Amino acid sequence: MTGNWWTLTRLVIKREIRERTQAKSFWIATVILLIAVAAAAVIPAVLSGHRSTARVGVVGGDTVALTQAALEAGRITETTVNVITVPDVASAKAQLRSGNLDAVLVGGTEVLVKQNAVFGSKGTLAGTLAQVGGFAKVYQALPPAVAASVARSGVGLPIHGLIPPPQGLASRFTGLAVAILIYVIIITFGMRITIGVGEEKSSRVVEVLLTTLRPVQLLTGKVTGMGALAMAQVAALAGCYLALGYALGSPAVQGAAIGVVVAGVVWLLLGYAFYCTAYAAAGSLITRQADAYNATIPLQVPLILGYVLAYTVLFADGVSWFYHLLAFVPFTAPVAMPVLIAVGAAPLWEIALSAAITIASTVVMVRLAATIYERAILRTGGRLKVRQVLASVS
Repeated sequence: MTGNWWTLTRLVIKREIRERTQAKSFWIATVILLIAVAAAAVIPAVLSGHRSTARVGVVGGDTVALTQAALEAGRITETTVNVITVPDVASAKAQLRSGNLDAVLVGGTEVLVKQNAVFGSKGTLAGTLAQVGGFAKVYQALPPAVAASVARSGVGLPIHGLIPPPQGLASRFTGLAVAILIYVIIITFGMRITIGVGEEKSSRVVEVLLTTLRPVQLLTGKVTGMGALAMAQVAALAGCYLALGYALGSPAVQGAAIGVVVAGVVWLLLGYAFYCTAYAAAGSLITRQADAYNATIPLQVPLILGYVLAYTVLFADGVSWFYHLLAFVPFTAPVAMPVLIAVGAAPLWEIALSAAITIASTVVMVRLAATIYERAILRTGGRLKVRQVLASVS
């Protein structure tokens, strides 16, 4: 490939980005997705918002200092705290279970709650109480600004729940968000590629372009340009989600499983790389936009299968052998493997093997799609079949 080859390909990439960003549908879809992710960050923060009042028990130790620490934790979390002195730990646990108390500060040793928070205790009354309670004896002597800084430092007492949260629920919710995002991005941008190729073919614009470009250059530029837009959109969505989540103290953001998020990014890239050229090839087989959906059904079905079955894995006990198998099939792996990672059912060797299979399959798909695209893009007169195109002479 010469420098001129890449120069022409870059022009196609720029053209693709310019045309797609000028379309109102792109910006409407982006705004809708931004509203959706903003809601995903804001709603958990609202639902888990601090109660206007809370009953906090104190057991043992310096009652005056512990009371002051509890009141300060309420001030920081904007909660009106009613402090109740409890005679012993057993009584405190009984009142926690009955709902008479929301948290108990036990001397300078621990904080008790009825159930540990699913997404972590950071920013909650119990979490702040644990941080403030660790400095109960000296807390009253600290200036307000210093006291607030100490409360947010993350250093403090352990929090013990009488009832543990569902195992790995935070990771599973993160896995669900990742699965939804991968599914939506691949389906959305895949269809845009198919429709874009079909439009150029039906309007015969492609005939003009191919007087200067080779079909593989046009294909490369189209999927790369669309991929750049997809990643930019994902970055905007992620930025909105994280900014709002951390600003509002949303437990869905603060408790997100970082490993699952990283896996989601990797498999989004792998999934797009595998699917994008296949969707372009599908577009080259049609002559009318109305045929775009039917032409892409074979590509959408396996992705939908992996996405729908993800719910049964994320919120059920155990993983079936069938879903494990889907994680090694390139058409379903982009959704299935992050889900397995989220539930802790994918050892490192399975992740590496699945990624290797997907990468190798992507190379094969690129060559196959390039062949279909090159042979079908200039053929008109009706929808073509893959077998018909592959049997023809280039």
